[in-house]
Amino acid sequence: MGKPKHMTNKQNPFAKKKRNNKEKGAEPPARRDKPYESIVLENESFETYYKHQQICGSDAEWDQFLAHMRRNLPVTFRITGSKAQASLLLKLIKQDFFEEYIRAVKELRNEDADALVEPPQCLAWYPREMAWQLELSRKDIRRSEPLFKLHNFLISETSSGYISRQEAVSMIPPLVLGVESHHKVLDMCAAPGSKTAQLIESLHANDGGTTPSGFVMANDVDNNRCYMLVHQTKRLNSPCFLVTNGDSSTFPAMQYTKDGTVSPLKFDRVLCDVPCSGDGTLRKNADIWNKWNLAQASNLHGLQYRILKRGAELLEVGGRVVYSTCSLNPIENEAVLHHLLQEADGALEIVECSDKLPTLKYSNGMTYWEPASKDLTFYKTFDDVPESQRTVIRPGMFPPSKEEAVDKYHLDRCLRILPHQQNTGGFFVALLQKTKPLPWEAVVADGQETPDSTPIVEPPPKKAKYMRGFKEDPFVFFEEKEEVFDSLNQFFQLREDFEPRNLLTRCKVGKKKNVYFCTSVVRDIVKLNEKRIKIINLGVKSFVRCATRNIECDFRLASEGLASVNPYIGSQRRVMVQRKDLIELLSCTDPTKPPEISSLCAETQQNLKNVASGSCVLECMVDDVKLATVGWKGAMSLRAYVDQYDTMHMLRLLGGDLSKFEKNKFQDKRAAEEVAEEDELDENDPAADAEATTVQESNDN
Repeated sequence: MGKPKHMTNKQNPFAKKKRNNKEKGAEPPARRDKPYESIVLENESFETYYKHQQICGSDAEWDQFLAHMRRNLPVTFRITGSKAQASLLLKLIKQDFFEEYIRAVKELRNEDADALVEPPQCLAWYPREMAWQLELSRKDIRRSEPLFKLHNFLISETSSGYISRQEAVSMIPPLVLGVESHHKVLDMCAAPGSKTAQLIESLHANDGGTTPSGFVMANDVDNNRCYMLVHQTKRLNSPCFLVTNGDSSTFPAMQYTKDGTVSPLKFDRVLCDVPCSGDGTLRKNADIWNKWNLAQASNLHGLQYRILKRGAELLEVGGRVVYSTCSLNPIENEAVLHHLLQEADGALEIVECSDKLPTLKYSNGMTYWEPASKDLTFYKTFDDVPESQRTVIRPGMFPPSKEEAVDKYHLDRCLRILPHQQNTGGFFVALLQKTKPLPWEAVVADGQETPDSTPIVEPPPKKAKYMRGFKEDPFVFFEEKEEVFDSLNQFFQLREDFEPRNLLTRCKVGKKKNVYFCTSVVRDIVKLNEKRIKIINLGVKSFVRCATRNIECDFRLASEGLASVNPYIGSQRRVMVQRKDLIELLSCTDPTKPPEISSLCAETQQNLKNVASGSCVLECMVDDVKLATVGWKGAMSLRAYVDQYDTMHMLRLLGGDLSKFEKNKFQDKRAAEEVAEEDELDENDPAADAEATTVQESNDN
């Protein structure tokens, strides 16, 4: 089967070795051996194995399960961004988008105007009505002309970062983790990054204008996938976020400064969404039907256990870790948890998390299962396993006694989400709490255990290895006295509590082109751990050098970092503009001819009077929500510095005209084909050739 999420070749026991080191660790190009339509959605071994494990409660439920497994997965999306803007976008979606959606679906299905079409469904278990499900597949939306406006909407809002297209069950792990603004969060196997984005959103959930004191560290073992992760999360523009590239099963012990003292860095929240066989994704990865076999789960069990164990070691006492997979197999799920819980000896406990997901339909974790060989021979105990199979089926894969499974290990508190329960993919989630130091990490000082100062256990040493991937530019932080900062500070009137050392560039010498901003705790972690792990990305672009002459400051504000630095910018660099004016600025199609200031409303003109030329913040109130974007005041004109997708998003919130952005690719394709057909006819038409010759001779005379 194709590798599921974040399983690299190093971790994938079925991947062929690559021939040259340059390609090592790279993600292979996606391909299918057969087109989707020709894949037979059946696998006898799959059905035999899971029916034997009784993952469904009855034969009728089993039939429902299989029927859903063979259907296309519906599209789901989340509304993201600040609470105020997200609520405003939700209101607009309900008013305009749903009506357009129903009309388009009727046209797609050739149904009359009175036909009933099921509207988009709110995922009731997701907070504040911010997640929705469409009873259409990705293929329906991408290939159907009546849905081109829906497709455009999803693309533009996803690109601007205000909508995230994500499978419904994938949204669950970050929700149950319960991240708050002060938490230190580690996402151990983060790529491609949809769950990481949720963790960042949770960190920034309070709209109080203050920057979170916590942070999210997202790690992945594959260098190429780390850049995919950066791309997926950069839309959120968080200064409290960094990406690392390392093996999560041997993640290094790190340090940070706590109360003025360098201390071991332990995390409040850890997400272990581990590499898995991925059979819960059959509805979107049909290849798995042909390739599914039990060797996958057996080979991954050990890696999954090591990642979870390392996550528990990096966790603060009192902290919580979520273990999740997109697999249905108890060998990858409950067996991994039981394996670690046995060794933890009461230091870890599975806790209830269903209360965080009201109305979610799920099955309880399994308390009994039977490991099996590839040929589907099942074993009740390890003693029954023949010697030839003991390297594949190991003692840690077997369940506890039925009494211990519930009373001691609480395996029934795990969540199993099956596709037929609410028309989703399959998924497994468990929430664990660390109640005390793990037996192998407790330290004794003067005869007393001191959990607060428990050092992080170092993983077993590994052989020195060749560092794969692109060599990163350095992260060069500002010192106390920087000439560039003096210029920024004076022009933008930065607040006194702005910390200049939180600004950084990516070059040690030469002119600083882009200046990035991060929080103090992120800077501290980078400074103390640069030699411990490869750091891929951090900070948000906040100031950009501009080529305009005769201006007071060589830098302008960057729209990516505006939300982070905006609270620190002085009032003389802010301009309140009227709604009509902001629509005009955003609708300007010729960057060389921005609107004249004299053409704007009297209120806007008055607000611009005392603003010196150069970069500024444009603010506008819409339904009690303040929108802010980067602007530039010239001698006679005003412009907005916004990319196309952000322009579309803001015009949508402002009620502006989006028609010029509504590209109908089907219409464009037909027009191109008509032109090509006319050209071909002209080439083959003797009369047309004669007429062209006559015209040419006339011109010559």
